[in-house]
Amino acid sequence: MTTSITTKFGFSSTTSDVTEGIDFTGKRVVITGGASGIGIETARAFARIGADVTLAVRNLAAAEPVAAELRESTGNPNISLGRVDLADLTSIAGFAEQWSGPLHVLVNNAGIMALPELQRTPEGWEMQFATNYLGHFALATALHSALAAAGNARVVSVSSSGHLFSPVIFDDPHFNFIPYDALIAYGQSKTASALFAVAVTERWAKDGITSNAVMPGAIATNLQRHTGGLRTPIERQKTPQQGAATTLYVATSPELEGIGGRYFEDVNEARVVVNRGPDYTGVASYALDPTNADRLWELSAALLDRRAA
Repeated sequence: MTTSITTKFGFSSTTSDVTEGIDFTGKRVVITGGASGIGIETARAFARIGADVTLAVRNLAAAEPVAAELRESTGNPNISLGRVDLADLTSIAGFAEQWSGPLHVLVNNAGIMALPELQRTPEGWEMQFATNYLGHFALATALHSALAAAGNARVVSVSSSGHLFSPVIFDDPHFNFIPYDALIAYGQSKTASALFAVAVTERWAKDGITSNAVMPGAIATNLQRHTGGLRTPIERQKTPQQGAATTLYVATSPELEGIGGRYFEDVNEARVVVNRGPDYTGVASYALDPTNADRLWELSAALLDRRAA
């Protein structure tokens, strides 16, 4: 039985706290959605510890002022942009094809939440599952050789307490039969994000690649535009700097060298829960189940028509 990882950090810890003494000079980081929400603070924290940061975004024009501000505020000129639309496989392939050299950290950060109406990609995939999970699966697998070239790469899979609202609905992930529910769709996409960390570690650890999932916390961003804003009690809300802390910890901490397939919240490994409690903390056992992770990987590979490496 593995030992749960506990740290000196907690709910209020910030990116500065968890990266104290960390030097990422010469390391390369890609952050999806790095020009909005907690992605900005994630990028800022990596830039401050010397990383070469690429913001993978849908809208390059809108992201350029953010990149410019980050270069100025951090004093790090090595902040660039790349176009990635996670609901567009062509754009994902294009980004990966243009990448050269090693990639040390991939942060699967971008996401959408609780779309009020059922939306589909051109392939017929439900939009939240496609954007939050399948697009990141496609991006990570396309960048596998770059991650392997780094020697000890990490993939950070940004999940959510929303995963507690639904496991992956393997027989109907795109709501072709069951009635669409915005929160259930979001929940299964975030469960898929956690399972991805399990599968990456199982399949790619031999290449020096590990992955962990993180729950950032409740941060008021544009993510909640379809839910009427953030409804979490004020005492449970975080600043963007606090929200990005768990991501930075799992991406940079020497304590996690070679460790993956786990789920972290408040900069500590979360406890496994068997039901959804009123505080929405912990990780559901189905979100860490290796059988589910393997099944999801095979399903994803089939949907993308690529070999399940």
